[in-house]
Amino acid sequence: MSRFRKYLPCMMTILLLLAAYFLPQAGARWQEAVSTESSMADKGTIVLDPGHGERDPGMTGSSGVLEKDLNLTYAKKLRELLEQEGYQVVMTRETDEGLYDEDASNKKAQDMQRRCALIEKSNPLLTVSIHQNSYQDPSVKGPQVFYYEHSAEGQKLAAVIQKQLNEELTETTAREAKANSTYYILKQSKGTAVIVECGFLSNPEEEALLTREDYQNRAVRAICRGILEYLGN
Repeated sequence: MSRFRKYLPCMMTILLLLAAYFLPQAGARWQEAVSTESSMADKGTIVLDPGHGERDPGMTGSSGVLEKDLNLTYAKKLRELLEQEGYQVVMTRETDEGLYDEDASNKKAQDMQRRCALIEKSNPLLTVSIHQNSYQDPSVKGPQVFYYEHSAEGQKLAAVIQKQLNEELTETTAREAKANSTYYILKQSKGTAVIVECGFLSNPEEEALLTREDYQNRAVRAICRGILEYLGN
């Protein structure tokens, strides 16, 4: 017992020295982790707009697949990727529900107005509206990105997303980003906005691709890369 008391001051000194060495390092690592998490959360907000919903199915493929369902699937996959990059993502819809009241005289108009109101409220870095295309000629295929004709930033965003889609989805037709003056979501949204038409449901071969999970994953990765390139990441 006396021997233990003899060495006790020495042991206490060693413990204090160890604590003095390790605690600041642990605190610094914790501070660094908090700082990293904070910077990731501060990257800003992106709005994703899965087109159509509920009574508005959008286009219907030859197999019966509904555009509204594909739009939501693609948007949710894209949200996951963007959140991994540290962005906050606001979805205009997360279920098969339209943004209108049941007693609204013009449900489509109210739906679009509320989407734009949500975009304005979110004050996003940018907005991407997800759709599927259709055309009377069933041979036409390929993803295409649209931007408002008077939006220079929209044109830049559309161009980089289109480039990434063309490079990734080589089994389909490479297209060019296209200006538009009439699409409501482009014309009325505050800030930079584009519409990504992921492909043509009117083309049976492309419709089959659009419903495949591996193809969906590649498409949303390409869209995400385009967004990150535009934002300077």
